[in-house]
Amino acid sequence: MTYARFEDLPVWKAAIELAVRVFALTARPEFKGFYDMKNQMERAAVSVSNNIAEGFERGTTNELLNFIYISRGSAGEVRSMTHLLERLPAFASLKAEVFDIRGRAENITRQLRGWADSLQNSDIKGQRHLNDQTRRADQRKQEREEMLAEERQFREQLIARETARIQAAQQASALHQP
Repeated sequence: MTYARFEDLPVWKAAIELAVRVFALTARPEFKGFYDMKNQMERAAVSVSNNIAEGFERGTTNELLNFIYISRGSAGEVRSMTHLLERLPAFASLKAEVFDIRGRAENITRQLRGWADSLQNSDIKGQRHLNDQTRRADQRKQEREEMLAEERQFREQLIARETARIQAAQQASALHQP
């Protein structure tokens, strides 16, 4: 599926929800006196969605990949901080929220990894490189692939029919032998 806006990307939506959950967590009274940790966790959470958006808007696959990896790094930072929170006695009452945030960050990391893999294995250079000539070439390539798939399916059907005809002839021949 192709997305025209970063706001439509499921991973961006998940990253926004991660940031909302982090801000809800850091607003809790347990974070009083832990300003630096609160600030760092919030900044890392916001960085996930912002880097997805910035990379998407850059218009080239290479830049998008760079920002996907930055975003993954920020999601990893959020996860790392949840491990720290889990071990600090001051945050013991927040275990459920901390686990939820960690799970969301892990999910985002997986989505970003899959997206990066698909981009690295494609010939797509990005929107910035698209013009009428490249669009026509992409269209011809897609039409050629569809035609080859139809041809392959037709050949497979012919082979299956011929195989069935030969088997039927062999069975009929076996029945008529003494």
